[in-house]
Amino acid sequence: MPDGDVPGEAPQAPAPLAGATATAATAPTWVRHSTAVPASPVLAAPAAPSPPPVAPAPVAALVAASPADEPAATDAAPALAAEAEALPPPAPTISSTDGRLTLTDTSLTVLGHTYGLRELERAEVQPVRWLLWYLLGGLGLAIVLILFLNNWLRTLPTMAGLLATALVLLYGHRGTNRLRLVLLGREAVHFALPGDADGWRRLVGELNRRVHRAHDQAAAEAARLLAALEAERAAAAEAARQAEAAQWAPDPAISDAPA
Repeated sequence: MPDGDVPGEAPQAPAPLAGATATAATAPTWVRHSTAVPASPVLAAPAAPSPPPVAPAPVAALVAASPADEPAATDAAPALAAEAEALPPPAPTISSTDGRLTLTDTSLTVLGHTYGLRELERAEVQPVRWLLWYLLGGLGLAIVLILFLNNWLRTLPTMAGLLATALVLLYGHRGTNRLRLVLLGREAVHFALPGDADGWRRLVGELNRRVHRAHDQAAAEAARLLAALEAERAAAAEAARQAEAAQWAPDPAISDAPA
């Protein structure tokens, strides 16, 4: 018989609490509530701090943008506008009265042949004589006169011969205007342009001015491209240098103090 038990008495059920409803007698059970405290409480490890919430894409972009980047973005538009304003307006198209020569802002068309202004080095025009017709006219005139003076020709054939040879001589003496186009890296080309030499000189002068301006614009564009390329190379070299310096730099998270 275990200690503490009274013989002849049955175990009594615990009396119900005040205000509790009567229930059927059941075997006692142990119920562990959440409010129970363990006998030997153990301190729980502190929870890891949760990462801060990620801002939405537009807000993150605005927060990540540093104020130093704003002047660069705002200075790009005035620079582009100034560069656009620095470019001269396109020159108007001009042509000769007979349509043999047409000059635009970027090309030259002479007798159906088109050349870019950047292909040309310069242009020259000068009046020349048709040497062949000039010699034929003078030689024919001399022969007709010799035959007439030797009485080998009658008067009417002599007058017709003198008239024909004089016309040939005048045609050769009048000549034409030779346009010489000097091409870059190629042989020069020549064109015959009849008419007044002063009008062709004015057109050729305008052509040379446009050719020089086209070469100046090409040189300026090449200089800008070279400057941009050099800036890109310098930025790449600086980035590589910074990456190499960051690779060999000591890690601040590792302490040099002895444990």
